[in-house]
Amino acid sequence: MKAMIFAAGLGTRLGTATANMPKALVKVGDFTLLEIAIKRLQKSGFQEIIINIHHYAEQIIDFLKNYEGDAQIFLSDEREKLLDTGGGLFKASHFFEKEKAFLVYNVDILCTIDLQNLMATHLQNNSLATLVIRPRETSRYLLFNQENNLCGWTNLITDETIVSRPCENPRKLAFSGIHVISPEIFGHYNCAPNSKFSITEMYLELSKHHSIRGYIDEDSKWLDVGKPDTLKEAEENQNIFLP
Repeated sequence: MKAMIFAAGLGTRLGTATANMPKALVKVGDFTLLEIAIKRLQKSGFQEIIINIHHYAEQIIDFLKNYEGDAQIFLSDEREKLLDTGGGLFKASHFFEKEKAFLVYNVDILCTIDLQNLMATHLQNNSLATLVIRPRETSRYLLFNQENNLCGWTNLITDETIVSRPCENPRKLAFSGIHVISPEIFGHYNCAPNSKFSITEMYLELSKHHSIRGYIDEDSKWLDVGKPDTLKEAEENQNIFLP
């Protein structure tokens, strides 16, 4: 199975921690976030992994040269232009052409979710994409109908709401940064080569006519370690998340 790790971001929420290094190389205990993600994916059966790079990309390249592991690692180079999540995904689309489905995983996510079950659920539902969602507090939510189909997005701070399909009493759930995608998605969304756009923007547009489903995860442990306070929390609970 194949997977993609989003590791190109600037990591600005981490402040000084990413002033001289990429977010992917920030450590929890003795392990970098990138190493934790790779090991997590590999243990779940994902042996071929592509990683997008931009911020301090050379440091990631050097790290991977010395990385000892059995997974096959490939790079999607965004050093010339940071493409955001949607553009970054499309730049790496060639890597997934022959797959039934593939996993996408944010490098700053620590989680104990069963990734094999997630993949199996996606294939069973025959959706274009399956997004792992959680009932947690945040300022931005994805909206889902009772069948767990994506039907919109809302920002509680700006009061902006986007409705992509009719839905009565939608549930507000937070995206976890983990998703499974079918390669057919690349034929359903038109974008110029190397264009920059958000993957959420793409999902909302596609959900008007296609199945973009949510996978509700309430049981696993989960942390977004893209902020100093949650990075500290990860350090205090590293026995849960570290490989």
